[in-house]
Amino acid sequence: MQPVTDLISEAYAVLDANDRMDYTQPAAELYPHQWLWDSCFIAIGLRHRNIQRAQQEVLSLLRGQWHNGMLPNIIFSDEDRYERDRNLWRSQVSPLSPTGVSTTGITQPPLLAEAIVRIGELLKPDDRREWYKRVYPALLKYHSWLYRERDPHKEGLVLLIHPWEVGMDNTPPWMAELQDHQLSWWIRSIKQVHGDKLIDLFRRDTRKVPLKERFDTIEVLALFDIERRLRRKNYDIERILDHSMFAIEDVAFNSILVRNNTLLAQIAKSIKEKLPGDLEESMKQSSSAFEQLWDQENGSYYSRDFITHRLLKQPSISSMLALYSGAVPPDRAKVLLKSLAAQAQYASRYPIPTVPLNSEWFRADNYWQGPSWVNINWLIIDGLKRYGFLKEAAKIRELTLNMITNQGCYEYFNPVDGTGIGTPNFSWTAALGIDLMLNPIAVSSNHP
Repeated sequence: MQPVTDLISEAYAVLDANDRMDYTQPAAELYPHQWLWDSCFIAIGLRHRNIQRAQQEVLSLLRGQWHNGMLPNIIFSDEDRYERDRNLWRSQVSPLSPTGVSTTGITQPPLLAEAIVRIGELLKPDDRREWYKRVYPALLKYHSWLYRERDPHKEGLVLLIHPWEVGMDNTPPWMAELQDHQLSWWIRSIKQVHGDKLIDLFRRDTRKVPLKERFDTIEVLALFDIERRLRRKNYDIERILDHSMFAIEDVAFNSILVRNNTLLAQIAKSIKEKLPGDLEESMKQSSSAFEQLWDQENGSYYSRDFITHRLLKQPSISSMLALYSGAVPPDRAKVLLKSLAAQAQYASRYPIPTVPLNSEWFRADNYWQGPSWVNINWLIIDGLKRYGFLKEAAKIRELTLNMITNQGCYEYFNPVDGTGIGTPNFSWTAALGIDLMLNPIAVSSNHP
């Protein structure tokens, strides 16, 4: 491996190239806006060089917060050339959208507390408290919104209304549901006559990345069709749920929420704030309700259909993110660890495939249906460390850094041969690469 200082310099060069003053775009041209969980990951890397710039990355997200507390998955650039993107969503159709800022009408994994606490770790105690006080009201408002609007039955698990909300756009559990039950008649017609082959020629994303590395056109059409339906209902959750059967309690999203609930509580305690009683109760309920996603027969956690409570048993990396939640009993954490170590499942040469190697969905170079993503590795490493699986965490860290060293800061990687795929110079790969480099995992000689 090349010297750490060289790797860090290269990673910061990627972040500098993608810097847009107030925020960092994920990648030039292909992803020109600000994304919620991207900026959270980016701030975690930026904190090591410029704590103020890391804070600004987080604060920039808050300018897009809706009046009801939602943090949108995208805040759009106001450049004229992106008018088409802004008009596609037209967030202003909702009276709850932020004034003077164009966003989407959906959210993304709630990693804000993680980013806030990671920044706080590198601040002096007085500065840390001031930082927490500054961001606490918006963070509290966001978590309160999640339970108020996305847990309508008060079950402790929040629901999602679009695959883009989980951040893993074409992950198998969602795509299986979409293709089996939710394709509009006109999309089925296009699929039947193979009209998607013609549409392929006009896709903007595949001008930058080969089609085989992106989700297919039928999936793209379906995702935009769902967005159109949400916009037509002014992003009003009551209207959406009133006529929608496509609502999923996603295991990855809820894993991230449970962990960030814990961090929110830590922030509140640090600044001597008391969480609202109803929110505190919902947070406690989430930790216990999470076990309802466990399937004893397969030894795995799965996402669940909100309406029927049917588990969606398409295996994916979402199940392994349960380790990040911290809510998994130790015996079940060991079961998940066995799956990570199983050669037929997740033990690829380069960690960690987003779909098990023995799954019918597995494609080593296709977006969220096989490739290794550094952000997912980072989350699982963090979970493994907190469960005391230090040897396993250290191995994933080392191999993840090897991928970045050998290939550069690609969007994702082929888990079989480590080839960098997707778009190059990807911001969260650079940012989390920096964080992994600067945080080695000490494994004692007598550790099991």
